[in-house]
Amino acid sequence: MIEHLSDQKTLMSVRELAKGITYTDPIPTGWKPPTAIRRMSTRQADAIRRQWHILVEGDDVPPSIKNFKDKRLLEPILKNLKEKGIVQPTPIQVQGLPLILSGRDMIGIAFTRSGKILVFVLPLIMVALQEELIMPIVPGEGPFGLIVELTRQTFEVVEQFLVPLWEAGYPDLKPLLCIGGVDMRSQLEVVKKGVHIVVATPGRLKDLLAKKKMNLDNCRYLTLDEADRLVDLGFEDDIREGVEAVAIHGGKDQEKREYAIASFKSGKKDVLVATDVASKGLDFPDIQHVINYVMPVEIENYVHRIGRTGRCGKTCIATTFINKNQSETTLLDLKHLLQESKQRIPPVLAELNDPMEYSEALADARGVKGCAYCGGLGHRIRDCPKLEHHKTMAIAGSRRDYFGSGGYSSKI
Repeated sequence: MIEHLSDQKTLMSVRELAKGITYTDPIPTGWKPPTAIRRMSTRQADAIRRQWHILVEGDDVPPSIKNFKDKRLLEPILKNLKEKGIVQPTPIQVQGLPLILSGRDMIGIAFTRSGKILVFVLPLIMVALQEELIMPIVPGEGPFGLIVELTRQTFEVVEQFLVPLWEAGYPDLKPLLCIGGVDMRSQLEVVKKGVHIVVATPGRLKDLLAKKKMNLDNCRYLTLDEADRLVDLGFEDDIREGVEAVAIHGGKDQEKREYAIASFKSGKKDVLVATDVASKGLDFPDIQHVINYVMPVEIENYVHRIGRTGRCGKTCIATTFINKNQSETTLLDLKHLLQESKQRIPPVLAELNDPMEYSEALADARGVKGCAYCGGLGHRIRDCPKLEHHKTMAIAGSRRDYFGSGGYSSKI
């Protein structure tokens, strides 16, 4: 499946990738294998895997369990398995069930008709049942678990195991099948009453979420059945569940500006897109990155923009895009600013020749006192009022949007 991913990255959400979030601890499930299995040595665990032709990659992989009873599944589930003639786990079940029951993430690859569905259905039922016992679901809540697939086969398996649990006196877990071609109103009725497990096709799931008929706030268990096919069909962008943004600019009224700022400061929104309206008077203590999509003409505005990050002694990143249409005066100002702040100078800026530095150095070499630009004796070239006026006029004549091909980007 990894080979099918467009950018060869771990299948993480955009939010997690943007913020550098990684998860090291498994999800708490309350499940533990029998003591004898917990005490199994690495050599013993590897021997079982070799016997069952199981290949694993990862850190601290839970031991394989060779029978259903030691997996500590509920008695009605074990009875139902036996009635179906399923008495011996397949290799994917031997390793996959204890791994998921432990709360670990997993990508499982196995042959067709090897019992993969049970590997993610049974732990999901256990998780949903545990959640219901701790805090019963109320109307409008759920789901606790979501299975995204391309057919309805999994939903039928879920129902087959929920019925014997209910008959044995366990809480009634409510499943929902969300597929296209079925009246959405009947599906919404189930959601309104509260739903524990949702099995959905990508299209109908996206439709429900986009219309805010269902949310995944309480979802802690996600399964992508035939994940490689989902990725091939273009569902990867949706899996990567996006980045929320708000904007402020001169066309926004004050109420909308205040909402955008408050949402961004509180972390409810991930990105603030803004004009120079946001370059002064705003403080975002936990901001991580400022991006200048267009380099300001005046270096002062650039300083104010990047001043939104790295405040109170914090070290952050500012990225600025520049291109060949930028005025050389602006780029030289940027170069000087980076030099003064002891930052790395990008090659495109380092190659720029500063006429002031050259003229001053030439004047010093010739023993000339005063300004090398206008000849005045009361100042040096860096303080020349005539040169400053010339720069101001050049800036005024170059006020426009600086878009074009052949751009450069530099990190500050």
